[in-house]
Amino acid sequence: MSLLEKIDLQRLPRHIAIIMDGNGRWAKEQGQDRLFGHFHGVESVRNIVEGCAELGVSYLTLYAFSTENWDRPAYEVNGLMELLIDTIRKEVDTLNRNNIRLHMIGDMQMLPESAQRELQEAMDLTGSNTGLNLIMALSYSSRWEIVRAARLIAQDVAEGRLQPEAVTQSLWESYLCTRSFPDPELMIRTSGEYRISNFLLYQLAYAELHFTETRWPDFRKENLYNAILDFQNRERRFGKTSEQISEVPSPVDSKGSF
Repeated sequence: MSLLEKIDLQRLPRHIAIIMDGNGRWAKEQGQDRLFGHFHGVESVRNIVEGCAELGVSYLTLYAFSTENWDRPAYEVNGLMELLIDTIRKEVDTLNRNNIRLHMIGDMQMLPESAQRELQEAMDLTGSNTGLNLIMALSYSSRWEIVRAARLIAQDVAEGRLQPEAVTQSLWESYLCTRSFPDPELMIRTSGEYRISNFLLYQLAYAELHFTETRWPDFRKENLYNAILDFQNRERRFGKTSEQISEVPSPVDSKGSF
């Protein structure tokens, strides 16, 4: 029986988040420049997006570029931005054919104007699609997002639009970039690093974490299937006991209306 056949399609994670790590190290292992790894990582993105759409996963978030990545060598940052623009331009038709809707989270103002235009056009062109929601985390970091939310709440309180006692968990979540999406249930990180790296710190509170030694350019559907099977073999208790979980259905996230 193949890995795909072992997956219970009734128990898929609704939202999968992936830290796509290892492009640079993969390239060095090939005796190539780091940008060579990023270029080949695009094929992995295509493969995994296709795999999630085929399975029926509702949301897929890919950590493509963090706010800290702006500190990398200028040639690599510029090359990544050019690759981003070129990839988005080429992939819109494929997204539409597969009923995939594109979203973006992060500080879009930090991106080059050309990248902002391509992203906005792609989001507009795929905005009516009803299948997989593909969320690209670009110029994103969780600490940036949390500070931004705190600043926006403080501003609303200062201007009298919000009372401090009205700040609840649900209200806080409405100020996050991910307010329209359910929290990830499964987070995958490639390339053998065992950390979250400032990615969705608030949203990953109850996610199952799956780490693999596979470099991102080598990550394919079989690796995705393995991560999902790992997820399905775990007991998700949400602070309760095993006995309680067997009696009460798991909590359902009310967010995510796309």
